[in-house]
Amino acid sequence: MDREKRKTHLMYSLIRLKTLASCVLVCIAFLPQMHAAPNALPSPSPDGCYPGFTTAEGCNALANLTGGAGNTGIGWYSLFFAGGSSFSTGVGAGSLVLNHADSNTAVGAAAMLLNTTGHENTAVGVDAMVYNDSGEFNGAVGGFALFNNTDGFSNNAMGDSALFQNIHAAQNTAVGDLALANNDVSGNGAANNNTAVGAQALVNNGDGSENTAVGTGTGPNIVAGFNNTYLGDFVGSLTGTPDESNTIRIGDLSNGNGSGSLACFIGGIFNNPQPVGGTVVEVTLDLANDKLGWAIGPSQGGHAPLQVPQRAVPAPRGRVQPAAHAEHQAINKKVDKLQATVAQQQRQIETLTAQLREQAAQIQKVSAQLEMVKSTPQMVENR
Repeated sequence: MDREKRKTHLMYSLIRLKTLASCVLVCIAFLPQMHAAPNALPSPSPDGCYPGFTTAEGCNALANLTGGAGNTGIGWYSLFFAGGSSFSTGVGAGSLVLNHADSNTAVGAAAMLLNTTGHENTAVGVDAMVYNDSGEFNGAVGGFALFNNTDGFSNNAMGDSALFQNIHAAQNTAVGDLALANNDVSGNGAANNNTAVGAQALVNNGDGSENTAVGTGTGPNIVAGFNNTYLGDFVGSLTGTPDESNTIRIGDLSNGNGSGSLACFIGGIFNNPQPVGGTVVEVTLDLANDKLGWAIGPSQGGHAPLQVPQRAVPAPRGRVQPAAHAEHQAINKKVDKLQATVAQQQRQIETLTAQLREQAAQIQKVSAQLEMVKSTPQMVENR
């Protein structure tokens, strides 16, 4: 994706985002204020400690909090619809504005703006994960990272516009500017388990899965291929390199300049000689394209070696539920217990305060009576 196309695409996305965000904020403006529970933020909200270990700063930040604990909302309408959710942090105008799920962290203007039920996500950067609705266990660091993600889970994106188009695909890792930028652009949810490290690595992958690419601009021709391993800057970028599958390319002639690497050193081979015969064959090299292969050795009499074992393409893994929920439940129980203890102590303090006030009133009353006795003149009868 060249810079001009990227700018055009981003401008279109920004216009779409601004339109959607405007609709969201208009709807918010006309919504009636929710009835707040007794432990909701006081109104008007003073600076200082709020109930439930909560902090709010900014116009309507955490305005509709009705319960929960450990929330922090800083910025205009940050965590506006938090409800009874807990342990979420929103820093930046519009961050987590619709969120009512637990354990989300969003830092940046409009970060996770439209998230509602997705939990345990981390988004850092302007518009990071802005369209995420119910996706879980995602991490996005960088402006527009995981921008279009709706319900994809267990994705990690680090870099400007990394995994930008991802909608439903899961368990992808992208590190670098525009890495896996078009992953799952079709919305089919088939582009799972890809790993791209490097600026624009696997930039055009749409529906491919189980691909690994390390290096700047690596694997740009992979669109729907699967189970490929590419290593080296611009490997696979040479014109004519196919959208392939089940292929390993390491610094080969497909790196864009057509020359490839000038030498290859692989440890662990020199000390492991194998006699040709049986399943051991001779390795061949095509000098035209650096393609490795094999041939039957002269001592094998022209007979084909044993059948090469066939390996099935790995299927996308299903969602794995982490054990974090049990920990959160334990934390919630501790928080509830602590809150109950604090509430009980508060009631005891209020009762003691009332008793002290009553005693102070009695003391004042007795003191007033004593003053009256002292000030009354004594009549002495002369006899």
